[in-house]
Amino acid sequence: MNRIWIFTLLFFCWIGGLNAEPVVVGAERTEQYLPLLKGKRVGVLTNPTGRIGETHLVDSLVALGVDLQIVFAPEHGFRGDADAGEQIANGRDARTGVPIVSVYGANKQPGAEYMAKLDVVLFDIQDVGLRYYTYLSSLHYLMQACAASGVRLIVLDRPNPNGFYVDGPILDPQYRSFVGMHPIPVVHGMTLGELARMINGEGWLDEAQRCKLTVIPCLHYTHQTRYALPVKPSPNLPNLRSIYLYPSLCYFEGTPVSVGRGTDFPFQCYGHPALQDSFRFTPHATAGAKNPPLRDQACRGVDLRELPSNETLWQEGVNLSYVIACYRQLQMGDAFFTPMFEKLIGVGYVRQMIEQGADASQIKTRWSEDVERFRKERKPYLLYEE
Repeated sequence: MNRIWIFTLLFFCWIGGLNAEPVVVGAERTEQYLPLLKGKRVGVLTNPTGRIGETHLVDSLVALGVDLQIVFAPEHGFRGDADAGEQIANGRDARTGVPIVSVYGANKQPGAEYMAKLDVVLFDIQDVGLRYYTYLSSLHYLMQACAASGVRLIVLDRPNPNGFYVDGPILDPQYRSFVGMHPIPVVHGMTLGELARMINGEGWLDEAQRCKLTVIPCLHYTHQTRYALPVKPSPNLPNLRSIYLYPSLCYFEGTPVSVGRGTDFPFQCYGHPALQDSFRFTPHATAGAKNPPLRDQACRGVDLRELPSNETLWQEGVNLSYVIACYRQLQMGDAFFTPMFEKLIGVGYVRQMIEQGADASQIKTRWSEDVERFRKERKPYLLYEE
């Protein structure tokens, strides 16, 4: 665990941001799900965040004698050593010898030939609460495979570090993609266990199928818990600061502007060679960003590592003012945006309003009714106090 995470955990404990009793994640509640695995052929979809204490879930299950047949690997890979968007190869885990099957790239849904070898599948991944974070899509496709094959799915739930608010437009179906599959706001305020219940309950699987679903909930967690993650959820979200900025900065991935991939502070800044701001950085190839946008080009932009405060970020929610400021400075017109922008924001009207001169507050007003409607729609599926 690196120093940033250690200091963050200590800080949250000091200010009382965590509950008096520590959160117990679903994976740690082995007494709840190990009996369901006895005598079963088991698969797992997980990544480096799937842990029981300091030990990876897969290593723990093997040590406990579970008949683990397959590990399904999502974006960034099972052990977390793949770049964003990088193809994941099938193979065997060097540590346990368990076969690894990629569910990122051409084959996002586990094939019937793999599901036929299983009786139950565990899902254990730390999410960050954004519609476009692809682990939610991986969950959807796993649910689809389980529904088609009759295999039971057990979701080992984990807290949502952005779970204390809901914001952003609801996805327009015409922009549905792997970075946005469900009619939910950008910041949905739900755990993946709760979303699995909603996907089942709302009939969002193909042909409104339902999978056999069991959710092992967290203990001592509510949607107001400020949860400090013990492990970074993906290579370019290295700390809580990046996770809190992610709902406002990720749209730059649909523009020419860098969000600091290839630096030590991804998703904590933004910049472009033609901007006139004072902060400077140069993206380089790194382990988590092998070919980052604007690689080896000197960028000028804004450093968000310290200001505004986390409290301000929480109050602002999805803040498009950063994107709007760059759009106006660069004066590229519609060429500023790529089709990825709509896939991330989920609607067509945001680009139109920016080009027509609207500010961030005017755009937020446009989606406010959607947010309130979704809050009501999600209530039957919540597992934790709001």
